Amino acid sequence: MKGHRAVARCTPELIDQRAFDYYPRLSRLRNYCLNHLDGPISLSEAAAQASLERTYFSTYFHLKVGVCFGCWLTCQRIDQARLLLRSSEVSITEVAAAVGYRSLSGFERAFRSTTGSTAAGYRQRARPTH
Repeated sequence: MKGHRAVARCTPELIDQRAFDYYPRLSRLRNYCLNHLDGPISLSEAAAQASLERTYFSTYFHLKVGVCFGCWLTCQRIDQARLLLRSSEVSITEVAAAVGYRSLSGFERAFRSTTGSTAAGYRQRARPTH
């Protein structure tokens, strides 16, 4: 189809976490993103945090980290959502908002794509039974 590319599913195993320790600009970016997961983070914002031009940022990020910025950011948001689902009683809607999703359907789609499970199913399996 014209204008559409097949995108490989992003998994944590594809991400080179060492890049964030090795490259100071990526370390700054990671810290910024992790502290702002509850809101939108644009490509322009990310590029500015990494002190790179927006046009070069995507290429740089993908070369160093192994996945595109949007994929990495989704993984970070879903990792934080997993933590909240395991450790708190807040609703799934509140979890979605806490990790930057404006719609529950968007969150559920990203969660299922990343984990292979629904958020409710994950919470049920992740919590210890008494």
